[in-house]
Amino acid sequence: MYFILLTFAAEKHRLAEFLEGHKAWLAQGFEDGVFLAAGSITDGEGGAILAVGETEEALFARVAQDPFVSGGVVEPEIIGVAPTMMDPRLDFLRSVE
Repeated sequence: MYFILLTFAAEKHRLAEFLEGHKAWLAQGFEDGVFLAAGSITDGEGGAILAVGETEEALFARVAQDPFVSGGVVEPEIIGVAPTMMDPRLDFLRSVE
């Protein structure tokens, strides 16, 4: 499983220009079954996505296609997590890796 952090970057002022493309990119990630959750970081400095079911290489390629990333609006950071403990309510995540 991966956490994708999208921290606002130098071109943050161009957010509106790329917003619809970013939303479409997110929708495609959900449709593909890769994104499980997405939202704003609570400090207002960007966003975060929970992703599963893709190799790290494929995920890096997917993130590079985000218009916010290619437009310099955000700087991505991809953090891989290998859970050793998990609440039973999240057991479904074990089968998507």
